Amino acid sequence: MFRDRGIEIKTREQILAMRKAGLVVGRTLELLRGAVRAGITTGELDAIAEDNIRSSGATPSFKGYHGFTGSICASVNDEIVHGIPGDRVLADGDLISIDCGAIVDGWHGDAAITVGVGGPDAVGDELLELARICEESMWRGFAAARLGGRLSDISAAVEAHVRANSSYGIVEDFVGHGIGSAMHQPPNVPNFGRPGRGPKLVEGMALAVEPMLTLGKQDNHTLEDDWTVVTDDGRPAAHTEHTFTLTPQGPWVLTALDGGEAKLAELGVKFGALAD
Repeated sequence: MFRDRGIEIKTREQILAMRKAGLVVGRTLELLRGAVRAGITTGELDAIAEDNIRSSGATPSFKGYHGFTGSICASVNDEIVHGIPGDRVLADGDLISIDCGAIVDGWHGDAAITVGVGGPDAVGDELLELARICEESMWRGFAAARLGGRLSDISAAVEAHVRANSSYGIVEDFVGHGIGSAMHQPPNVPNFGRPGRGPKLVEGMALAVEPMLTLGKQDNHTLEDDWTVVTDDGRPAAHTEHTFTLTPQGPWVLTALDGGEAKLAELGVKFGALAD
């Protein structure tokens, strides 16, 4: 490992270690996706996540981070990000974004999903489309990444997909980030911008790409708990995230169970796993 202008560049072995953390995160999120239902509390989801992370030989990245009390962030409806899990009971029609991180042997994985509560009929097409475009825009960001390209190629691709398919707000105050031996590292990865700018994308760089979209305006504020970020207009939000790296073959999504192979193939992009 070394640093290039403050950006941590990992060895092949260190990227493989990050994949172990990424798989813990990916499996935990799939477990939580299946556990989301009307009547469950966000605290119960948090307990499921912590148990699975620890039983996998990993440590929750979030718990204790600057005093955060949960192993996941659970953000419901108008909550964009950093929702604290607790006594809130989910109801049919809610939209919940679940952010999860895990550490294995000092290396981090970080990912998020947005899930509707109660199935398509309960959630409705409007919110399902918000979640779908949010996830798709993230994958368009991965598809735009090339060794030798620039970081803002990812940002521009995320924004272009959102703008071409919706009038959603793109949250600008919270962005993706570098990740590796710490959960949050340089560089920031905005979800908007022009291509061809920022640091060069090189082998050994690992990034968490995480678009956050709002059904209304992107303006937001933080609640008195000093964590939970909500939309100013009270309209719902969605948040999707994966950790990825670039190999000579292409993108490798470290927190996706298949490494991103299926989604990248849909976009005509070659999958670049070092292992699996």
